[in-house]
Amino acid sequence: QVQLQESGPGLVKPSQTLSLTCTVSGGSITTNYYYWSWIRRPPGKGLEWIGYISYSGSTVYSPSLKSRTSISRDTSKNQFTLQLNSVTPEDTAVYYCARDRAGGSNYDYYDYWGQGTQVTVSS
Repeated sequence: QVQLQESGPGLVKPSQTLSLTCTVSGGSITTNYYYWSWIRRPPGKGLEWIGYISYSGSTVYSPSLKSRTSISRDTSKNQFTLQLNSVTPEDTAVYYCARDRAGGSNYDYYDYWGQGTQVTVSS
């Protein structure tokens, strides 16, 4: 049973960098052919896909967030990390990490999710 757990600050000031880590257990983040994504849900809105890091370490980001986003991994700890720069209150959301088999924003292919973590951007 694969489990994912998000961790990081719940409050970030505007213009700073949001940094979250997803710790994976029960499966390796290097196993072919899985993709490890970050997704968020702003208050009152639907899910928004942020990007992924693949089993091979390649990354793809949402065009709307690409300029501010970086996803990396630490294979020794079986973790992957999201960094979102220059945050504004519009980045307030519940952030999820998740695994899928297709490498995109079709949530039908997602089989494991973290429980989500609330991040609020406020001064």
